[in-house]
Amino acid sequence: MTTLRNSEPDTQGEPVARRVQVLIVQDHPLLASAIARVLEGHSDLAVSGVSGSGAAAVEAVSHHRPDVVLMDFRLPDVTGPAAARTIKGAHPDAAIVFHSADESETALLDAIDAGATAYLTKDATADQIVEAVRRASLGEVLIPVELFARAIARQRAVVVKKREREQLLAEFTPRELDILHLLAEGLDTTAMARRLGIAPHTVEWHVRHVIEKLQVHSKLQAVIAAARKGLIEL
Repeated sequence: MTTLRNSEPDTQGEPVARRVQVLIVQDHPLLASAIARVLEGHSDLAVSGVSGSGAAAVEAVSHHRPDVVLMDFRLPDVTGPAAARTIKGAHPDAAIVFHSADESETALLDAIDAGATAYLTKDATADQIVEAVRRASLGEVLIPVELFARAIARQRAVVVKKREREQLLAEFTPRELDILHLLAEGLDTTAMARRLGIAPHTVEWHVRHVIEKLQVHSKLQAVIAAARKGLIEL
């Protein structure tokens, strides 16, 4: 899998692949150092900085403009989701990957509502962390399926009345509903394009429209909103 989105010329004029820039937000120095070593061990990833608090993270994102923010869920000054909301408000292109010891449904939904692209538990392997960062840099998601399923099962809203549901369904094209169902299956852009027999950029176009119509900010939020409104079954 390639994760490099652009390239820059080297001193001889040859293109040099751009490394994905990652900001680590972690108040435990030893853990932060270990994560940094893991990421820097890959030629396509680079650590642009390490922050030990939510306030420092917000400032660091403004300064470094990282592609991905790898953030602890519990920080000494604010919660990770609170910091993530501030970051996403100012820098919506920054992908947020949470790294948390909290496996509760509430924590997961808080992370998703804050704009998280991925949610890793503290027992995640080095390879899983690297994969999540790479996929986040591409706008893809990586959420533990069993955790996500439990969260949705416990957080579903009251069933929408039939007329209301029909009115809502009328706002979406059949293709957009197909996209919603495939997002709920956890498929990435390439897999959705293959399943539907259309180009990846067409899939991305439909995804943007689905997100806009549901008035959310991410693919995960779109799936949750669609499930709550009765548009899809999980």
